[in-house]
Amino acid sequence: MFGVYFGKYLVGKGVLTKEQYNKILSDNEHARVKLGLLAVETGVMTPEQAEEVNQLQQIQDKRFGDIAVEKGYLTDDQVGALLKKQGDVYLLFVQALVENEILSLDEIQQELNAYKQAEGLSSSDLDAIKSGDIDQIVPVFVKEDSVSPRVKEYIALVARNMVRFIDRHFRLEKVETINEYTASFVAAQELDGDYRVFSGFCGEGQGIKYIAEAFAKEEFDTVDLDVLDAACEFLNCNNGLYASKLSNEDVDLDMLPPIMKETATTIRSDENLFKVPLYIKDSEVDLIICMGSKYSLD
Repeated sequence: MFGVYFGKYLVGKGVLTKEQYNKILSDNEHARVKLGLLAVETGVMTPEQAEEVNQLQQIQDKRFGDIAVEKGYLTDDQVGALLKKQGDVYLLFVQALVENEILSLDEIQQELNAYKQAEGLSSSDLDAIKSGDIDQIVPVFVKEDSVSPRVKEYIALVARNMVRFIDRHFRLEKVETINEYTASFVAAQELDGDYRVFSGFCGEGQGIKYIAEAFAKEEFDTVDLDVLDAACEFLNCNNGLYASKLSNEDVDLDMLPPIMKETATTIRSDENLFKVPLYIKDSEVDLIICMGSKYSLD
């Protein structure tokens, strides 16, 4: 997911075009990080040593790691450790920027520092995004003290399922505490029992349509009740897992029928109402959550 965040930042600055950004994400689906870049990025080889080995590869029918070991630049154990990291999402994106002659390694570091400052990220936040691990990434965007642990757990669950079932390149942005929210379309569900949980995918429609198409594995012409129903099926999947987890903690929740709105609807609550912006193919769909509080739909 690193490429989604840093890539969109570079597109916004004009460093990358949208076409370059989309091509890099597509190409990286089956790419592997080159051992030389890994060795330099992890600090076990210098750029000069890596370049020397690359040059030797042009005249020797040997792998990078074999030559590096022969030259005494790497040990067999170091080569083995590097090979395990070849799917690193951060380095894959860096590699693509360098190989497409968009940015050098030094320029990438400069842009990373600028991105970190522009987004108000700490070094640990940036490391979390680089990791590509959704469970490390979610806390970067859910920092408000008003967000309870159970709400954070729910957001993380939805995020993991977005990666599994909808779009591994989706983007999560900072969670907001709100009092009301109006959307053209709402695909929602309530859980009731020991306490109430309302959650819904809301927005102008296109983002909800992407969720519906990915989960139902079919295309829809327009945003209609069929789209909302498919989005509700995905929501039901999340809520089933959430309710099951809480049942192990002796918390009983029943899933109520789906709530589908095709006209402008306003969701209100005096407390514990959260907006979680999600981006799928650059289309925003907001996950709205109200947990443990009264809410209304008008």
